[in-house]
This record gives sequence, structure tokens and C-alpha cells, in this order.
Amino acid sequence: MTRAVLSAEVELEIPFQDVDPMQVAWHGNYFRYFEAARSQMLRKIDFDYEEMRATDYLWPIIKTEVKFVQAARYRQRILVRATLAEWENRLKIDYLIHDAGNSARLTKGYTVQCAVHAATGELQLVSPPVLLERLRGYI
Repeated sequence: MTRAVLSAEVELEIPFQDVDPMQVAWHGNYFRYFEAARSQMLRKIDFDYEEMRATDYLWPIIKTEVKFVQAARYRQRILVRATLAEWENRLKIDYLIHDAGNSARLTKGYTVQCAVHAATGELQLVSPPVLLERLRGYI
């Protein structure tokens, strides 16, 4: 079993354009919240999307799961934490969203990304050395 080695947290405010007529954040927006924390986490190892693009590998998301515990609402301040859970064969990133004021858990989920060789389109069965090099010092 792989242990978490890298994480980051961002604070966001739910904007008006993210809510539905019931003043609840529309479920599809949670992936944008995840993305903000994921990017912040990957920047810690200098492997955000610009750096990924500069390698010979693409990293598409191939699986995601979200569990909504409580609704996020207009103008609510949330903390979104991304934690690297797996890295040997894929990037599995766990997410936890909670209220910034009272720490109530709102949402949890994960995404899975796999390396694909950009030139050949071949799915990599293990994470390429470029990722493991970036993680040196964390694993």
C-alpha cells in the first residue's frame, strides 16, 4: 500500500456563477475545485501542466469519483486539499473539501491519471522516470 507523500491546500470562495437556482454549487464545478488544489500540489515538485507538457508524456484523467457530503453554497469559503496517494504506476490524487470556517466536511473524491507516451499514444504501465525524479525527496 502506498502512503501519501505530497499534498497542498487552497482556499476558494464559491462564486455566483458556480451555483444553481437553489444557491448550491453545481456538482460539475467540484472538478474545478479539485483542479486548483491538484495544480498547487504539482507545483511543489515543479510538475504542473506546463512541465508535464514539456516531457514526452501526457497525463489524461482516466477515472474520478466524488462523494458529496454537504452542499457548498454561494460565497462560502472552502478549503480544498489534494494529496498524492499513488505514483508508482499512475497518479492517484485524493481530495477533501471542507468549510474554511467550521471545518465541516463537504466533499471528498479522487482522480486517477496515467502517463501516455505523446508520440506513440502508448499507455505506460509504470510511471515514467521523469515523474519519479520530481518526487525524489518526497518518496
